Amino acid sequence: MPPDLNSLPASPAIVPGGGGHVENGTLNGNNITNGGRGGPRTSNGNGSSSPAQGLGAGTGNNKRPNILYIMADQLAAPLLKMYNPSSQIKTPNLDKLASKSVQFDSAYCPSPLCAPSRMSMITGLLPMKIGAFDNAAAISSDIPTYAHYLRREGYHTVLAGKMHFVGDQLHGYETRLTSDIYPGDFGWVVNWDEPDTRLEWYHNASSILQAGTCVRSNQLDYDEEVMYRSTQFLYDHVREGPEDERRPFCLTVSLTHPHDPYTIEEKYWDLYEGVDIELPKVRIRKEDQDPHSKRLLKVCDLWDNEFSDEQIRRARRAYYGAVSYVDDCIGKLLDTLRRCRLDENTIVVFSGDHGDMLGERGLWYKMNYFESSVRVPLLVSYPRWFEPRRVKENVSTLDILPTMCDFVGVKPFPGLPMDGISLLPHLEGRQGHDTAIAEYTGEGTISPLMMIKRGRWKYITCPADGSQLYDLESDPLELNDLAKRLVDDGEAVDDEVQTVFEAFEEEARATWDFERITKEVLISQRKRRLVWSALKKGRFTSWDYNPIDDGREKYIRSHIPLDDLERRARYPAVDTYGRETGSVITVDQAGSHGE
Repeated sequence: MPPDLNSLPASPAIVPGGGGHVENGTLNGNNITNGGRGGPRTSNGNGSSSPAQGLGAGTGNNKRPNILYIMADQLAAPLLKMYNPSSQIKTPNLDKLASKSVQFDSAYCPSPLCAPSRMSMITGLLPMKIGAFDNAAAISSDIPTYAHYLRREGYHTVLAGKMHFVGDQLHGYETRLTSDIYPGDFGWVVNWDEPDTRLEWYHNASSILQAGTCVRSNQLDYDEEVMYRSTQFLYDHVREGPEDERRPFCLTVSLTHPHDPYTIEEKYWDLYEGVDIELPKVRIRKEDQDPHSKRLLKVCDLWDNEFSDEQIRRARRAYYGAVSYVDDCIGKLLDTLRRCRLDENTIVVFSGDHGDMLGERGLWYKMNYFESSVRVPLLVSYPRWFEPRRVKENVSTLDILPTMCDFVGVKPFPGLPMDGISLLPHLEGRQGHDTAIAEYTGEGTISPLMMIKRGRWKYITCPADGSQLYDLESDPLELNDLAKRLVDDGEAVDDEVQTVFEAFEEEARATWDFERITKEVLISQRKRRLVWSALKKGRFTSWDYNPIDDGREKYIRSHIPLDDLERRARYPAVDTYGRETGSVITVDQAGSHGE
């Protein structure tokens, strides 16, 4: 039986501006339901407490659970069947996992760009707080991550795949099984000093124009290695010795698909043969776009391109195929857990770093706060503790660190900043927070662009562009900008909209010092551009991670102790007549040392 934690109190949230504490779901000073996440947070963000022994205490099973955290890259939640029953994308493994999970229907990333989103996810801190301004920003090595917290509790913290670290390539992971797919240096710095200059490494139209099949790609090379290393880690883990002597693991498997370019091998392209690929639901003329969207079209070299319906369908079909490829990878990982008899004692978490517009509103890729760009999938599966259910409240991948801490029975360190709030109340069917906050200063921006999603309302603000307000309950396609009607058009709106908008405006002023943030971003960009220009001169020293793969320590070697060779020879181990003995070695195993 899982422990009864319903009596444990939720940690209060902090109201923006330091106006005191509020409990989850009460009203903040702006008379908007806060749901537990206000503005700047300085206390730890647990949201609830856990027994010191961890959630597994009192279950009759004292083994601490393993954690398998699977990430996909640029996976748009609104396109997945588990969120959209009319979806054309075939994801049988993900759908099966969702049926056994707590499924979050309104999960958001903390920034709609790879590195800032990931840096915030691993630290539980919003991007501006840690200097995660763009894809070439390094965060300090003294910032705790979930890998540090779990490693401190004795977990083997392992990373396979993409994390987009710049500089420090570990950030608390004890073992890294692969290098990253993208460079870990300052080469991709944004330049606000020259806002009209399009840098050569930005997204462009080629992904759409060249969409189709391939025999092989960089992305496939990478994810195939990630999958091999990840499954091999699980095979190695179960051969380390008896279960009660093995350390629990937290294995993060981070795939680069379905990130563009939109190309995939024929096996997955052919899954959609004969399917009338849906075109985007919303098309907006370039001249009618909001200021940030106009800049994105120009930054991504899309402004002067008009794509035919056939080109759009080919790009979307390749993306659908790439999602099905990710689904196959998920199936392989879960099957490996099962065959290694790890499935019943492993918490499975699935999410992503951001989405992809795929032509909606005329936009592609990410870098904005519309739903297909900023909303991500989020599943937590561990039926032994958490009954499968759906959660409608707004949450964030910021919340993963304090949630991981709850999994192992610890709290974020007192006195350190924490923006994330534990998902534990939601996982247990109790009332939890209902707010997600995001920050963005990457490609396409000329000043900070921020978002607050609370309840049915989505508020976006930027000093250079003004504010936007959408009611996603009545306007799920985000066609009716209520702020524009209020501010620009001077239209009369109902009192609730006026009150909500003014409260968000006040909260934004209390939460963000835009002038200070702008100065910090500019200084950071200038320093990194200068340093990068110097590092490219003369002999270049790469910061990219080089994983250890020493053939002298693999397979059958004379210097490897016989006990180790016996454990590696076969899983599960067998007795003299081939009958399984689990992890217990009772006789020499054939193939261990020369038989």
